[in-house]
Amino acid sequence: MLLGIVIAVMVIVLDQLSKFLMLTFVLNEQSVIIIMPFFNLVHAWNTGVSFSLFNNGGVIGTLLLCLIVIVIVAILLRWLYKEKTKLIQIALGMIIGGAVGNLIDRIRFGAVFDFLDFYIDAYHWPAFNLADSCICIGAVMIILHSMIYPTKKQIKEQK
Repeated sequence: MLLGIVIAVMVIVLDQLSKFLMLTFVLNEQSVIIIMPFFNLVHAWNTGVSFSLFNNGGVIGTLLLCLIVIVIVAILLRWLYKEKTKLIQIALGMIIGGAVGNLIDRIRFGAVFDFLDFYIDAYHWPAFNLADSCICIGAVMIILHSMIYPTKKQIKEQK
């Protein structure tokens, strides 16, 4: 469990630090900084959830999303407490840290600050941040682990 908590704290600190640096020093008042022909740094606020879904919920929507995140983090912490596999502990730590990092933004600003913008031609992937990246990587780690190392119950069901 300790490994997952350490990872979560590291993700929270790095996420909040990256957002602070982007808001304060890099982007400042600029809305876009072109870095490469497929990547920009942008100044974007997401009041919704992943990929700006449910972006028009207002204050009630923000409060509801905060409550949902708190419940999900509590469930993931319980899972982390019981988890023996180091890889899953790391993955859960990444997801928990990312969720809490974005929750901090939601509580402080009423929205999540996103600044990474990848695109091809005129198609832009929704802007995201370090917390979002950690959540996605952690989820992929769990999915891949479950595909490669089936549980004892799954092995019995296959026989």
